[in-house]
Amino acid sequence: VACLVMYLFAEFDDAANLLAANPDATTISIDEPAEIPKNQHSRLQEPGREEDDELLGTDDSDKTELLAGQKKSAPFWTFEYYQTFFDVDTYQVLDRIKGSVFPVPGKNFVRLYIRSNPDLYGPFWICATLVFTIAVSGNLSNFFIHLGKPTYHYVPEFRKVSIAATTIYAYAWLVPLALWGFLMWRNSKVMNIVSYSFLEIVCVYGYSLFIYIPTAILWIIPQKVVRWVLVVFSLCLSGSVLVMTFWPAVRDDNRRIALATVGTILLLHALLAVGCLAYFFDAPELDFTAPIIPAHNGTTVTTKSH
Repeated sequence: VACLVMYLFAEFDDAANLLAANPDATTISIDEPAEIPKNQHSRLQEPGREEDDELLGTDDSDKTELLAGQKKSAPFWTFEYYQTFFDVDTYQVLDRIKGSVFPVPGKNFVRLYIRSNPDLYGPFWICATLVFTIAVSGNLSNFFIHLGKPTYHYVPEFRKVSIAATTIYAYAWLVPLALWGFLMWRNSKVMNIVSYSFLEIVCVYGYSLFIYIPTAILWIIPQKVVRWVLVVFSLCLSGSVLVMTFWPAVRDDNRRIALATVGTILLLHALLAVGCLAYFFDAPELDFTAPIIPAHNGTTVTTKSH
């Protein structure tokens, strides 16, 4: 104990001598925690922006996530490389579908559902299901409209499957590709723009199309008013997901460019829905000549069917 007391007094004497030599020196007490300076932002935070920054993620949080989940990436020509894009379970897919059907105001879909593990499994099967749903529902709608007409002869239109597949998959891949390129270009000019990866954008667009699957089934109802109400309702839900996702990414850009970008996103989304409704369900009736039916008196009768 005497040695310990002498050691403490020696340390105290050294500190006293240091303060006598340099009065401006500062000491830190081991009993009181050192105050950690807070990070100062380079610009003033606007109201509500803190929540968006938290949802979109900062550079530090993104780096932390990358370092925490860093994996060895396989070469792109191997099966393991593409297997990572489908590495999701049923609960994740259902959770993302629920998030696209019931968007939460002020919540970013990418940050909330996609960024931790973007996938192509959900978008691929959603588009495939939508293709067959639109094609089959369009044929059934045409059948029910003309059901009971004696001159109508039902012929299934299998070409609608290929037309629907081309339209939907082109929209689900080419529009995200163009948007990703545009955001990358604007990111090189405006430093504050939030950038999304191409896979994240494809994932958002794929899941946003899910609402059109039940809508296409209900389009079988042969009432134009009901069909257009369903179109507007579906556009409000899926369009809100796209707006809440991409508006924070372009809002710091030029005001006109930001509004034009969001307006173009909504316009293309509306054209897809309205085009599918107009072509597959409200297509004009075409008359075609039915087979020639011989009459009893030896003459022939030609009928026209719709």
